[in-house]
Amino acid sequence: MSDSVPSSAEPTPPRTALRTAFMWSERAFFVLLLLFVIDRLGPQLTALTGIGPIEGSTPEYAVRLFDGTQLTSDELRGKVVVLNVWATWCPPCRVEIPALQSLHARTARDGDVVVLGLATDIQGPGVVAPFLAERGVTYPNGMLDRDTRQALGGISHTPTTFVIGPDGVVRHKVLGFFAPPAMRAAVNRLRAD
Repeated sequence: MSDSVPSSAEPTPPRTALRTAFMWSERAFFVLLLLFVIDRLGPQLTALTGIGPIEGSTPEYAVRLFDGTQLTSDELRGKVVVLNVWATWCPPCRVEIPALQSLHARTARDGDVVVLGLATDIQGPGVVAPFLAERGVTYPNGMLDRDTRQALGGISHTPTTFVIGPDGVVRHKVLGFFAPPAMRAAVNRLRAD
């Protein structure tokens, strides 16, 4: 009988420091990815389910619309307001426009929901108004001014969407793309209140 051990039973070499470092960096990457996903989806899930923190501020603002009229937060009391801060150069903003237009078309007749767009383009109405006309946008739009930006607590991302309840209180603030199902759910829940 031979004392040799078959090759399949040979012990595996010990883990090297490089393999261990790679394993830990891979785990750290997945933890960071999970935190990023939770951060990005949190507002969407809150809007969709109604579970989560309510923003709670009551912004006071007055905006000049492209049609020359002025709209104030006081005039909007009693209505659900979907206030979308956007820009013509922003790809997620362009993707949101059809959902916002659809929401406006479905709710305009009832008069209890107002979709309001505020553009951040530095070129001003000369660029924004034709952009909206080309896309058949009929919901009210204007330019975001300094006072409104401050009233909304500052805008750090484009798009940013606020869903404001009939009482004038911000119920949801979504930074980045606002998924249409979450948007509809947030609005419908506030309409029912």
